[in-house]
Amino acid sequence: MIPRALPLALILLFALSGAASAECYADYKASRGDDPLELQYGVIRLNDAECANPQAAIARRIGGDGWQLLAVLGTFDENGAKQRQADAGAYYLRY
Repeated sequence: MIPRALPLALILLFALSGAASAECYADYKASRGDDPLELQYGVIRLNDAECANPQAAIARRIGGDGWQLLAVLGTFDENGAKQRQADAGAYYLRY
């Protein structure tokens, strides 16, 4: 009976460990163009690997639209992201 329960226990363990990992978000400032100069404040969702060093991931994602990353202001969880939603406006989770 125990050998049959082991695979089920392992599946449950892996499922719970995935659910336990918190999502990571970052807020950033970016610019584009010179005439006129455009500035952007945004909030972006990152995967676990990107969260440790968000600069490269953010620069790559926003760079596709011609934005240049100026600064990563911080990283936070979903609650922090929701608190910044109004400030980010159209750039909330755009990239």
